[in-house]
Amino acid sequence: MQKIIFNLPEIKPKHILLLGGVLFACSGKSQAKNDSRPNIILILADDLGYSDLGCYGSEIETPNLDRLAMKGIRFTHFYNAGRSCPTRASLLTGLYPHQAGIGRMTFDSHKPGYRGTMTHNGVTIAEMLKESGYQTGMVGKWHVAETPLREDQRQWLSHQVYYDEFAPKNNYPVNRGFQDFYGTIYGVINYFDPFSLVNGDKAVKTVPDNYYATIAMADSAVSYVNRYAKNEKPFFLYLSFHAPHWPLHALPEDIAKYEDKYKAGWEAIRNDRFDRMKKMKLFGKLENFLSPRQFNDSWSENPEKDWDARAMAVHAAMVDRMDKEIGKVLDALQKTGEIENTLILFLSDNGASNEKCENYSPGENDRPAEMRNGEPIIYPREKNVFPGPQNTFASIGPAWANVVNTPFRFWKAKTYEGGICTPFIAHWPKMIKEEQGTINGSYGHIIDIMATCLDISNAKYLAVYNENQIIPYEGKSLLSVFKTGKRARPHREICFEHFNEKALIDQSGWKIVMPAKSEKWELYDLNKDRSEMFDLSDKYPRKVVEMEQRYLNWEKRCKVIPRP
Repeated sequence: MQKIIFNLPEIKPKHILLLGGVLFACSGKSQAKNDSRPNIILILADDLGYSDLGCYGSEIETPNLDRLAMKGIRFTHFYNAGRSCPTRASLLTGLYPHQAGIGRMTFDSHKPGYRGTMTHNGVTIAEMLKESGYQTGMVGKWHVAETPLREDQRQWLSHQVYYDEFAPKNNYPVNRGFQDFYGTIYGVINYFDPFSLVNGDKAVKTVPDNYYATIAMADSAVSYVNRYAKNEKPFFLYLSFHAPHWPLHALPEDIAKYEDKYKAGWEAIRNDRFDRMKKMKLFGKLENFLSPRQFNDSWSENPEKDWDARAMAVHAAMVDRMDKEIGKVLDALQKTGEIENTLILFLSDNGASNEKCENYSPGENDRPAEMRNGEPIIYPREKNVFPGPQNTFASIGPAWANVVNTPFRFWKAKTYEGGICTPFIAHWPKMIKEEQGTINGSYGHIIDIMATCLDISNAKYLAVYNENQIIPYEGKSLLSVFKTGKRARPHREICFEHFNEKALIDQSGWKIVMPAKSEKWELYDLNKDRSEMFDLSDKYPRKVVEMEQRYLNWEKRCKVIPRP
């Protein structure tokens, strides 16, 4: 497959270039910089399972991310907001999702915490680093701007009609601190022909026949790195992959690599992942941390096992390809002499998804009903068409989601660990001096990334920006953990709410959870019960009451409205 270079700002969409062979970075090292502050690359996967990387127990080949982990730090208690757009808004601003304006999705409920677009009373990491002299670029999925629905939405999603704006442009990346942007404004995409694709603030109307989003995004990131490395200023690059979010779209050669792997079935793959986790002592001395399977269905009696094995093979192919493309970015850093002084952070926006996208209504929201040529897209309710090609929109479903979230229960949009706990890798050769491959149990949250970026860049967090009063950020810097490798106990609690799924984790590792359809808090000791198998709420009712009150205080302070 040819490699595709996109999105240098000076290159207009109609001037897309196709280059055969491997895309190489500049061969020479960059000149010494007057500004010695570190570069920062923030890499975000979409709907990645907790155990989907080799360094977290997977059978999927992820050598580049494994290399970052083996030469950096892996965190085991790092948290997101449980879903795509709330996580992204929180990650970028250092605020909780409701403070950032996206307590739910990108639609406006006309309540402060639920405006469906990222607030201008918060600032992004890019805005603050740009003010401090950084070059700033973003590639990939945005999904933090209110996305309007039109009368001809069905035709719009299929590239059959065009509008200049996919969302109000004042909330495009280039108007929120990023000097460069190539990616999509909406959430769900066709990987071979994405809707809402933008270069800068201009819609990209066509893509080459051999287009594949994961490759195109990485090639753009490489082009940014090569250009930024020639400048005396450090850079901040936000690389926001769509993979492995449904639809299950992958290149045939990547699928072929895994076509037989998952015929062993749900139980075997999950048990193998758990065994690898134990061998690598991912959770230290804990041995029995695999939660029971949430499904009683037997693989041997599954009448759709061929389809299900193929679906998981495509998921694995998407993760594998993302890792390959990350490898190209790492090569560019190496060849430009920037890798030693670049902080690389990798995480996922939420746990794996249990969604059955075949149950959705095609042609609505961000789900196309047709391809560009008018051919119908198949949402395989009967599992009669294999996933992988662009004329199918399929997903792995809840049984595989339970597997890829090993060892946890539940998944995306839940506040159990399977929904909110993410793999998190930090790599920074110049600063991280601990034993290679350190596994760290510090409790961290996406709100900490803003604080960390400010800390290592000596950038100021402004109280007023573009004439807007700015909400103070919520997070704590991770720099001391990077410097020492020691486990940090933040002097704060971490709270969660999404569609009435609630949770609070305190600084001692106690956690309360209330599912949306319940009125009762559950209590877990994550130090001893990593997978939330033993509810201790009846044993320690006073602790539950105390933690609930602290949660309610947070809810009031952070613009959370239960059941709006």
